[in-house]
Amino acid sequence: MTKTFTYDDVVRYLYAETTENENDLIVEALALDDDLMSFYIDSLEIQNQMNKIVRIPSDRAVSEIIRYSQQFSLKRPATLSF
Repeated sequence: MTKTFTYDDVVRYLYAETTENENDLIVEALALDDDLMSFYIDSLEIQNQMNKIVRIPSDRAVSEIIRYSQQFSLKRPATLSF
């Protein structure tokens, strides 16, 4: 019996969340299904673009964090309240 793979399976494969057996079956499915292969290639490109995103805090955010941290003494630990 041939398993039908979904786009969700392809995403799992892309993020290495599949077993070795699933990997083999998905690779075979990609070779046989043009739509699935197209989705895989598009998803791979999106993943590569997302990996290039760098989030940098604004200068204001960094200043606020530093200002907040300066209110605590280095000699005694901050009290944590839950």
